[in-house]
This record gives sequence, structure tokens and C-alpha cells, in this order.
Amino acid sequence: MKILPIHGTDLNASNVVLGMMRIAQLRDEEIRTLVAVARDNGVNSFDHADIYGGQRHACEQRFGDAISFGPAERESVLIQSKVGIRPGLYDFSKAHIVRTVEESLVALRTEYLDLLLLHRPDTLMEPDEVAEAFDELQGTGKVRNFGVSNHTPGQIELLRRSVRQPLVVNQVQLSLVHAPLIASGLATNMAHLDASIDRGSGILDHARMNRITLQAWSPFQSGFASGVFLGDREHYGPLNDEIDDLADAYRVPPAAIAVAWITRHPAEMQVVLGTTSPERVADAAAGSQVPLTREEWYRLFSAAGHTLP
Repeated sequence: MKILPIHGTDLNASNVVLGMMRIAQLRDEEIRTLVAVARDNGVNSFDHADIYGGQRHACEQRFGDAISFGPAERESVLIQSKVGIRPGLYDFSKAHIVRTVEESLVALRTEYLDLLLLHRPDTLMEPDEVAEAFDELQGTGKVRNFGVSNHTPGQIELLRRSVRQPLVVNQVQLSLVHAPLIASGLATNMAHLDASIDRGSGILDHARMNRITLQAWSPFQSGFASGVFLGDREHYGPLNDEIDDLADAYRVPPAAIAVAWITRHPAEMQVVLGTTSPERVADAAAGSQVPLTREEWYRLFSAAGHTLP
């Protein structure tokens, strides 16, 4: 497993992260097995959010019920959570941020979060109020580092004008098929190509210039809610053929190739898995260090349906 420094922090994180958004209905033993397999495969990072599980803090509570890290092991793993989504609105008020973090800590049965991310942009955000929340949470030792999720460069810069702490992570949707933040840069200045429309607002370049770690969620999805492309030969036949060929060549499962396409990028991204299957966790983790060549990376990009001008 490749370990990456999260710039601006003292964190060293696996480039594969286990997302815990679907564990609400799992038994304690199933959660323990899932986490154990992840740890055995080198994963040291776990992703949560207060809204995961249908009820507030449901998945965090299940994780806290099932997993007990001793002091030494707790220091060796990274637990992150997200805040800001409420039913029907987004809320970056100081009161909501602080209260939600305190509830998350109780549910997770931990004294601190390694990372807290603002989940989706709140257009009514007051940056100075967010800064007050971050100062309080850091000052009391409840949160050690901060970042965002699904934010544009402009939204990040607006926050940075007030927030003293570095914003070290931006969690965004990215997969081989859903890759506008990469595809638009490759098709720039080509007016006849739909891909030339910058739907990512320059997220990739901004992250690289500011040493912000991008975390890719839904790495096997073809869109926001349009299904998994792995194994879907009806819609993604050429892509699956290319993935299978490379999986055979590298002697890894197909999921590993889909992960490797993301981790191969020099932006040094992390891949956030959403599966509850221990076998799929192991399959995906095998892609952490697959050394795709430049030619292989671009063949996958083209097979996914993206256009190279």
C-alpha cells in the first residue's frame, strides 16, 4: 500500500481509504471483518460523515460500537468525518459545525478527528464564522486538521481568506468514466468538444498548485447515480476489455486497475471505497501501487469514452 503525506499536516495516509457510508445495517462482526481486511491490506484511513446511514451519526455509531482502537492503534489510523448537510439545506454555522463534531466524537468513541471536511458548499456560509468553529475545534483538540468536499477553487479561496488552518483535502467525485476535472483540461480550447467545457472549475490544477490532496469518491461509478462501469459490457464494453487485459498483465483484479488509473496520476490522489465487501476492499487495495505506464493510462482514458483532440 502506498502511503502519502497529507501536505500541511503530520499525517501519512494510505492512498486507498475505506468509506463507511453503508455500514449502518452490518453486524458488529461484519464491520470488524471489513476493517480488519482493510488494515491487513495497508489501509489506514477511514471516511465518515454525520449524515451516513439514514439517521444522523448512524454509521459513525455502528463504527464506534464495533471497533475499539487502543491508544497506540488509534494514533496509527486516520479517522475523518464530514459536516454541513442537513435535511433540505446546507449549514456551515459555527453552532452546527461544533455541535455536529461533538456528536460525531461521541458516536465514534474517539477523542479527536484527524480530519474534518465541510461536506458540500453552503452558499450562505460566513467564512469568519467557519473560522471561529475551526479555531474552537482545534483549540480543544477535537479536530487536528481540516478540509472540504465537493468545493470549487473559488470556494476554497473564499474560506482561506478567513480560516487560519490549512485546507488540506478536497473530496470530489472521480472515476475512469466520470472524470470531467481531468477531461476538460485535456480538451481545453477545443470549442467543438463538449469535454472542453470546464465543469470542474480548475479543481485539479488548483489542488496541485496548493498541495491539496484530492480524495476520489465513487471510483467505480459511471456518474452520480448511474451505476458501476466495472463489468458493464453493455455500456462500457471496450473499457472493460482494456481493464481486463491490464488486470491479466499485472495479475490483479479488474477493480485494482480502476483504482490504479486514479492513483497513477501525479496529483497523488486518494481513492475512497464505498463497498461493504471485504473481498472488494482487498481487490481495490491491490491497485494502490500498480505502475500503469503513460500509454496504458491514456488507453484507459480513451476506452472510457473520453476524447483526446
